[in-house]
Amino acid sequence: MRPVRKNLWPAVWLLLTLATSSLWAQDLASFEKRITLKKLDNGLTLIVLERPTAPVFSYVTWVNAGSANEVPGITGLAHMFEHMAFKGTDKIGTTNYAAEAVALQKVEDTYAAYDRERRRETGRDAAKVAELEKAWKDAIAEAGKFVQTDEFSKVVDRAGGAGMNAFTASDETVFFYSMPSNRFELWAYLESERFLHPVFREFYKERDVVTEERRMRTESSPVGRLLEQFLATAFIAHPYGFPTVGWPSDLKDFSATDAKNFFHKYYVPSNMVVVVVGDVKAAEALPIMEKYFGRLPKAPQPEPLRTIEPKQNAEKTVVLRETAQPIFLEGFHRPAVTDPDAEVYEVISMLMSNGRTSRLYKSLVRDQKIAAFAQGFNGFPGEKYPSLFTFIAATTKGHTPAEISAAIDEELTALKTTDVTPEELQSVKTRAKAQLLRQLDSNNGLALQLASYQTMFGDWRELFRSVDRIDKVTAADVKRVANVTFIPSNRTIAYIDNSKPAQTAPKPAAEAPAAKGAAK
Repeated sequence: MRPVRKNLWPAVWLLLTLATSSLWAQDLASFEKRITLKKLDNGLTLIVLERPTAPVFSYVTWVNAGSANEVPGITGLAHMFEHMAFKGTDKIGTTNYAAEAVALQKVEDTYAAYDRERRRETGRDAAKVAELEKAWKDAIAEAGKFVQTDEFSKVVDRAGGAGMNAFTASDETVFFYSMPSNRFELWAYLESERFLHPVFREFYKERDVVTEERRMRTESSPVGRLLEQFLATAFIAHPYGFPTVGWPSDLKDFSATDAKNFFHKYYVPSNMVVVVVGDVKAAEALPIMEKYFGRLPKAPQPEPLRTIEPKQNAEKTVVLRETAQPIFLEGFHRPAVTDPDAEVYEVISMLMSNGRTSRLYKSLVRDQKIAAFAQGFNGFPGEKYPSLFTFIAATTKGHTPAEISAAIDEELTALKTTDVTPEELQSVKTRAKAQLLRQLDSNNGLALQLASYQTMFGDWRELFRSVDRIDKVTAADVKRVANVTFIPSNRTIAYIDNSKPAQTAPKPAAEAPAAKGAAK
């Protein structure tokens, strides 16, 4: 499953223990009565869930594109568009768009000239580079005169919008916020406009912001550096090895023109799902959504990725020597979330790392006290394609990553050789149902889950069916999948080592007396 973590009220546990498959089927049936799905002529999928608990609604726009859709040279562009989507449109965020459009084109023309000259491998003229850079920066300053900063967000705020945000991951780019129900048509106009008429204003200023974000979260963070090296080592071919924020050289070089080309290829109606959950009636909401989102031009659905990560045949290790808290990571390649064994991996994840009853917590944290925390997470960095089943732990004082590695390996060996008890397996299945209830707890959380499952599986109902499939997982399934997956040749290890380096250089010999006439 794809859980959204929220607080769980205590009585739920009793209710879940008593729940049966038929009750879950009835729950799905009740949702089917309140959910309306419509696919527009341009290929956009719309979902409306009527939930009149308060006079508000939440929405999610889920774009089926993330950093995995990038190629070398433009890594980080999906994340850049997340930033650009808040810059407004040709009507919002500008004092004079006709003039601004001319100025923005000049920015691109001057940048192209500057970029060509500075990247010349031979015969680069430093004086010319400086001259072209000045012309580009002057063009940026001129274009900036037309900008009304943060105007898009201000319009949403004035209309009562709340929780406006977005995120970019390996598989997707997602936008969301909530609004009063009586502002529904304004929302439909605003959200459709930023995909119909996006303006890549302040692109290079925002590129600098993202560069600084990378410095803060990756380059200045030992854990960030470790994660980046871990993924780049685990994936030698598939773009899951790319950092979502982008490689430093790409952040320095890609242009607004590159971003527009990426946008027009991937941010198309056939590659998007829009979900609305809350106090709305489908009969009234869908005509409004069709009126505005139906304006998005029809375009071909992007072709699937060609590159498949080859089978890993040798264990790989990354050591980051830092004066920082030792962190241990290990990842094993596993199939995509659409694989028939996906729910078996979910069960293993819960067995190993879900809460204080999990095997890793009891062994590494509670009993051996060698880890401050220890857990696993399923489907890293994405789920759409074959990814990693990953374990992470932080050592306690006086203990080492090697001890963590040995302790995790002991737990994995037990998983491969000993059947999970019926009681432990039932506990996992009960928690799976608990996660489903948490996902249904809020309008926003439910919208995210419906959009995710509709995108990933082509049917939002898989949100409920996944729980039924977990119910069918057996102890034999767990042992079978563990024996195929958790093997040394399929493993990538990465850890921070803060021990002092051993003294390997020989001590200098005593200085011999200088020969007569020798220089001193």
